[in-house]
Amino acid sequence: MDDNMNDSAPALRIDGLRKHFGRPAVDGLDLTVRRGELYALLGPNGAGKTTTLRLVTGLLAPDAGTIEVLGVDLAREPAAAKMRMAYLPDEPLLYGKLKPYEYLEFVAGLWGVRADEAAPRAQELLDWLDLSRHAHELTEGFSRGMKQKLALAGALIHQPQLLILDEPLTGLDAAAARQVKDLLLSHVAGGGSVILTTHILEVAERLAQRIGIIRDGRLIAEGTLDQLRERTQGGSLEEVFLQLTAAS
Repeated sequence: MDDNMNDSAPALRIDGLRKHFGRPAVDGLDLTVRRGELYALLGPNGAGKTTTLRLVTGLLAPDAGTIEVLGVDLAREPAAAKMRMAYLPDEPLLYGKLKPYEYLEFVAGLWGVRADEAAPRAQELLDWLDLSRHAHELTEGFSRGMKQKLALAGALIHQPQLLILDEPLTGLDAAAARQVKDLLLSHVAGGGSVILTTHILEVAERLAQRIGIIRDGRLIAEGTLDQLRERTQGGSLEEVFLQLTAAS
């Protein structure tokens, strides 16, 4: 796949996406994430946020619709599409008997990253996330926040263009959350893209360039915070969110 062929394509394009589990979980969803954008996908519990992310990453197969990652169709070229992205679930899987360097070396190998490229990248990520002093400890003794940060480092080790995060700040203290937020902003500043879900609406309010609000598997509102305020009586994102989800 020639990346140059897809320079004009958005980071993520979802068209007519559907997934049923006895009832519609994702119901004709259309959504686009631009390059160099942090996009927050918000919604009440059971709205279809996590299902959408799992469909985008290929963990679930859609019943209908198309997903393109930087112009690559996920159904037609799954390996090529997945090479361009990384997914961090809300409960990331680590290997307790591995140390951080070993874990990052293992993940880099899975992505085909050369060892001489992976080593400095791993060091950079561990430094950024304040994990270097724990680099030679087994991850089984890590706190939830430390595990979350190491999983994020693993997601970034192959330098994906699209980062997909499901509740990335869950269980993090204020200092760890700041480190993660700074790393996400750096990724976007470098031309990468992020789509994330979060129940911490202040995070979306401060970080996201655009916000999508989903309910019952459908996108009911989308835009910048100011654009969403124009559709409601204004206020904080929390107030806007509650007005929009109540009105739908």
